[in-house]
Amino acid sequence: MRVKITLACSECKQRNYNTFKNKKNDPDRLEFSKYCRFCRKQTLHKEAK
Repeated sequence: MRVKITLACSECKQRNYNTFKNKKNDPDRLEFSKYCRFCRKQTLHKEAK
């Protein structure tokens, strides 16, 4: 059961990335360290609603 999720920057709150996750394996919200083009640096991106 894979669902589409959006990743938002934790600093500027911009929604930069879309990805898929398996709800059975990852029931919690995902967090990745990814590049934010608005902050122009690598920041923590969290799963948005």
